[in-house]
Amino acid sequence: MTKPLLPMLIAVVAFGMTAASAAEPGRAKSFVYKSTPQGELSLKVYLPPEWNRDQQRPAIVFFFGGGFKKGTVQQFEPHSEYLARRGMVAVCADYRVKSRHHVAPDACVEDAKSAIRWVRRHAGELGVDPERIVGSGGSAGGNLAACAGMCPGLDADNEDHSVSSRPNALVLFNPLLRFDERRTVERLEGDAERGRAISPTQHLRADSPPTLILFGTGDKLLRQGKDFMDRSSELAHRAELFLADGVGHGFFNRSPWRERTLARVDEFLVSLGYLDEPSPAL
Repeated sequence: MTKPLLPMLIAVVAFGMTAASAAEPGRAKSFVYKSTPQGELSLKVYLPPEWNRDQQRPAIVFFFGGGFKKGTVQQFEPHSEYLARRGMVAVCADYRVKSRHHVAPDACVEDAKSAIRWVRRHAGELGVDPERIVGSGGSAGGNLAACAGMCPGLDADNEDHSVSSRPNALVLFNPLLRFDERRTVERLEGDAERGRAISPTQHLRADSPPTLILFGTGDKLLRQGKDFMDRSSELAHRAELFLADGVGHGFFNRSPWRERTLARVDEFLVSLGYLDEPSPAL
C-alpha cells in the first residue's frame, strides 16, 4: 500500500514557490518556477508510486513543441505519467512563447535553463538525484532541452548560477538543432549570431550529455538530426538515433508511435542506469 506523502515544502522558497503538500503519485502538482516581465511560469510535477523524498530518483523535464509560438504542457502528459509509473519524477514545464508572451526563441531557451535549474535546486524536496536529470522535448521543445545541455550562456540574470542548468542526459523528439536557415533566423529578426547561440549542433562537445534523438523519415528536420549524429561521431560523443519509417514531424504524438518511441526512450534510460529492467508493456 502506498504510504501517505509528507508535505514537500514547509515554507516559501525562491522563484515564488509557495508552501504546498506533495502531489499524489500519478497526479500532477503545479509549482511556480520563475517570474518574468510577462508573468509567472509554472511546471507540473508527476511523482512515482511509493514516492519518498529521501529516494533520490532520476527526473525528466519535458518542453512542449509549437515553433516557439504556441503549445501547452499537456503535450507530454502521457509520457510523464508513464515515466512516473516507471519510477522517475517527471516534469512538464511551461515557458514563454511568441503568441502569449511576445518573445523570441532565445527567451524560450532562457526559460528552459531556469526550469532545469529549479528542479536541480529543489531536488531534495522532490526526491530527485541532482546528477540524473534528463532534458526532453519535441520540435521547438527539443531545441530548448538541447540548448540547455549544450549551449553556453542565456541563463537568467537573477538566478543562482552555481546551480547548473545543464541536464545530465537528453531525449529529443524531432528537434530543431540549427538556426541557420532563413525561415528560422527570421524568428530572431535576422540575427544570425543569435541563431548560432541556440544551435546545439554548433556547440556539441565530446562531454555533452548522452543523447537520444527520435525522428520520422519523412521529416524535413531529419537532415539536421543526421548532421548532429555525424558531428557526434567525429567527437566520440554518445548519441543514438531512432527512425520511424514513413512518418513526418510530430509523429511521436500519436499511436502507435507514441508507444514505440516511449519504449525506445525506456531502453535508453535503462542503458544509463536511470530505470530498472524490464520495462512494462506499453
